[in-house]
Amino acid sequence: MSYVDHSHRPSPASMAAVIGVHAAIGAILVAGLTVTGTVPDIVTRIGATNIPVAPPPPKPPEPAEPRPAQPNDTVIHAPKPARDLVIAEPRFETAPLIIPPLPSPRPGLGLDLPKPGVVPGFDPVAPKPRNDPAAWLSAADYRPAWMRREMTGLARFRLEIAANGRVTGCTVTGSTGHAQLDTATCRLVAKRARFEPARGAGGEAVAGRYDGAVLWQLPE
Repeated sequence: MSYVDHSHRPSPASMAAVIGVHAAIGAILVAGLTVTGTVPDIVTRIGATNIPVAPPPPKPPEPAEPRPAQPNDTVIHAPKPARDLVIAEPRFETAPLIIPPLPSPRPGLGLDLPKPGVVPGFDPVAPKPRNDPAAWLSAADYRPAWMRREMTGLARFRLEIAANGRVTGCTVTGSTGHAQLDTATCRLVAKRARFEPARGAGGEAVAGRYDGAVLWQLPE
């Protein structure tokens, strides 16, 4: 037995019965919700009571404006002095200044001051060569290389002489134009020169200076 093709369909008679039941229930609900009669108006009356209100406090009085001070018409006169005031000028009493006389020198108490004497003086003397300046350099000092290059010129020098007559320094004051000749001049002269020391105003030996010159020229 197969149930696949079997279906339940409501019959027309049962559907009419259900609709009739639903219609009856709807009518009963509508009849129950209907209100008949009139609704009386509800009026609420509120009784009014008179409550006394306290009056507002009085306003404080306005401050009175200060009145300007009236000038005092009373004139006060200063009393006049009994007499005029006189300012006296200051007075200074000066006494004459008396200088006591200087005491006169008494015999035997004077000071014997030495009279300045005449001090013998000397004219300053420059240092003097003790040997011949022409012998300080010779033709033998002229090196062949300098002669081949024809190096010539005049060398001026200044010697510093100590109090014992020894040469302590040499400075070239005028160059020959060749440094070799200038160096040889100071080196040879400082080695060979001999001097008498210079003398001061008192005759004592002092340091001095000596100025000289050397001419470098080719021998003939």
